Amino acid sequence: MTLPIKHSIATALLLSAIILGGFATAAKANMAQDHMNYITQSWTDTPEEKGLLPIAIAEAEIAVLHARVAANQTHDLVWMQKHTRHVLHAIDPSAIDDGPGYGYGVLRAAQGIAKHITLAAQQEDASENVKIHAVHVATSAKNTIARVARIKVLINQILAANSAEQAAPAVIKLEEATHQLLDGFDANGDGEITWEADEGGLNECAKHMAIMQAGEGV
Repeated sequence: MTLPIKHSIATALLLSAIILGGFATAAKANMAQDHMNYITQSWTDTPEEKGLLPIAIAEAEIAVLHARVAANQTHDLVWMQKHTRHVLHAIDPSAIDDGPGYGYGVLRAAQGIAKHITLAAQQEDASENVKIHAVHVATSAKNTIARVARIKVLINQILAANSAEQAAPAVIKLEEATHQLLDGFDANGDGEITWEADEGGLNECAKHMAIMQAGEGV
């Protein structure tokens, strides 16, 4: 039996509304997951559109490498300053024209992590699991941002040095500080590094993102 034309149109409109409403609901329900994915899977302006956390870790590893190389020849000012510039490019390429990093920087990536994990927790569909671990991830990302600022102070000291003897102490500190971008620091001296303020680094971000995703069945 064929429906009258006006009934067919009404039915089609009703079905369209239901379908579109379903799409809207699905989109809304996925907002927290979207922000999580920006961190772990893909973001629009990163190299090869990789996730913010993988880029942050990759840039931090480059910073660690070149800080270690700089510290290998503390008798050579030119050598130390060269590799210190490479560290700077890895943490904040906006401060220097070129270097061996990906051109995104630990700073920008960590800022993006802190932003998007906070947005994930603010979504209406965010679970308690997301809200709890978002605090852990955001705190560790903010710790990383603060460490970048301290590293830049050391870098400025090294680049302003007029002798190897003057630069060497800051280079030794630089190597230790770059490791903290990833590993964090046991600020309270309890023998553990957690996500808490002044402690966790990018490895804690990765740890708690993994816990969060497992809790969401991702």
